[in-house]
Amino acid sequence: MEEDMSGITGIWATGVPVKDQDKAVEFYVGVLGMEKRRDVPLGEFGGRWIEVAPAGSPTTIALVPAGDESPAGRSTEIRLATGDAEALHDELRAKGVDADDVLHWQGAPPMFAFRDQDGNGLSVTQV
Repeated sequence: MEEDMSGITGIWATGVPVKDQDKAVEFYVGVLGMEKRRDVPLGEFGGRWIEVAPAGSPTTIALVPAGDESPAGRSTEIRLATGDAEALHDELRAKGVDADDVLHWQGAPPMFAFRDQDGNGLSVTQV
């Protein structure tokens, strides 16, 4: 039986609007330790299509040029995973990342929120 590929088959990427794509790559790759998966010019539209992701992750984050319709500096609702929230929190703060305290709620895993170079909010949850 042939599989119908016309429907939604997964989540490829989620977009984060950034003011400067090179600075965003420096943050997501250099500070967070993600890998750059794609970086191609958008031709007449300007900017580039850049995707970054944690090693082995099938879903990427597209670092898209911010604009009037999609400004930088907002909550992305992206939740990243780590094996040790406290250790990652300490590491990111040591690198100068604007990170909130680690939250410890009964029955929930440790988690914390942080902001990228443009003030976009992301969070990390220990899994």
